[in-house]
Amino acid sequence: MAQAITVKDLVHSYGGKQVLRKISIEAGEGQIIGMLGPSGAGKTTLISILTGQLMPTGGICQVFGKDCRHMNGEDYQKLGIMMDSFGLYERMNCFDNLKFYQMLDGKNTDDIDPVLAQVGLSEAKKTLACDLSKGMRNRLAFARAILRRPQLLFLDEPTSGLDPMTTEAIHEMILAQKKKGATVFLTTHNMYEAQKLCDHIVLLNEGEIVESGSPQEICRRYNHQKKIRLHLVSGEDVQLQHDAKAGEKIAAYLASGTLETIHSTEPNLETVFMELTGKGLDK
Repeated sequence: MAQAITVKDLVHSYGGKQVLRKISIEAGEGQIIGMLGPSGAGKTTLISILTGQLMPTGGICQVFGKDCRHMNGEDYQKLGIMMDSFGLYERMNCFDNLKFYQMLDGKNTDDIDPVLAQVGLSEAKKTLACDLSKGMRNRLAFARAILRRPQLLFLDEPTSGLDPMTTEAIHEMILAQKKKGATVFLTTHNMYEAQKLCDHIVLLNEGEIVESGSPQEICRRYNHQKKIRLHLVSGEDVQLQHDAKAGEKIAAYLASGTLETIHSTEPNLETVFMELTGKGLDK
């Protein structure tokens, strides 16, 4: 699989303070890679370097094999970027916001209406950005990011502060981009979002990678208890050791019709992060 992102021993400092410490990441084309960590961990700084907005202090940082320090206009045409409400013009309506960026790219406006429909903003196309709700602003920012049909899409906490229904809609849009073959680099502190969307996850804390792998791999790696929890129809909770005897007992509960739910005790990403760092993802 070709690599969309290659980062090796990347470091970056602000005013003598090192905010990224020998970061190494690879993301294959067509994957969703998630960077999970609390505010201030260095997630946005890494996106800024990968998109050429910041120059790294040291290390290797490449997008589609091109050094991020030397990207040109043709390279930027491959990228879509959504960073909060970055790039929205308050006194322009939705259509004109996108028209402005199409003009900068030297393209016509034929794709704007289909993209607005794709993000559910067709009826709001003439609404000023300043009059949009937070959820609608996020949809417009997402529309701007995908307008040029990017091969690599950077999403910096795209659902932060949104209601569950709007969050779900943006999740579906992200998965649709993956289905089209785009690579997605997603930063978030939302454990559920990362587990649902990402093929590969990097846990970042204070500028350092503390763990990486698929969500399932990471959770299994830290399943120290290795137990099975049963909830019975009677309301009783039963905890069994994960061994051959557990199978016999579960079969008996099933045969008697007294078993309501069954769960393994493997942790979620939040629990793993707390074990590794002593603090939660939202701190």
